[in-house]
Order: sequence, then C-alpha cells, then structure tokens
Amino acid sequence: MFRFVKAAMNVSAGQGARQVRLSSTHSPEFHAKYGTGPMIGGFAFCVSVWGFVLTQTGITWNLSPVGKVQPKPWREVEE
Repeated sequence: MFRFVKAAMNVSAGQGARQVRLSSTHSPEFHAKYGTGPMIGGFAFCVSVWGFVLTQTGITWNLSPVGKVQPKPWREVEE
C-alpha cells in the first residue's frame, strides 16, 4: 500500500500506478496454475456463511423504517 501511495504522489500522473502494477508480485498465470477451484470454493464458503447468518442467528435486520418512524406531535407556537 505504501508503494502505491508513493507512486500516486508521483508528478507524472499516469506513470505512478503503472509502475506499481508492473512491480507487483501477482502472477498472470494464477488461474492457469490453480484453476477456478479457489474461486468456486470461496463463493461456496461465502454463500454458506451468509446462509447461516441469515437463517440461524436470529438477527433482526430492520430493513425498512416505513411504519416504524412516527412524527412528533405538533406544538402550537406560544405567544
């Protein structure tokens, strides 16, 4: 992250991010090496955890305030 911020502060606007990207350790052959298994596994894990959270934990989500928020009674101006 520090390298990216340092490069972003570089005077030449477009060169900073490009330099960080070229010196990154990410391999372009990741999917060729590991396939789509990690992605499918991560997706299944995420869906199962959220499925558990939504169905088993009993959290009240309060998705809509319609009908729950009531205005205060109007006060007449005192003279």
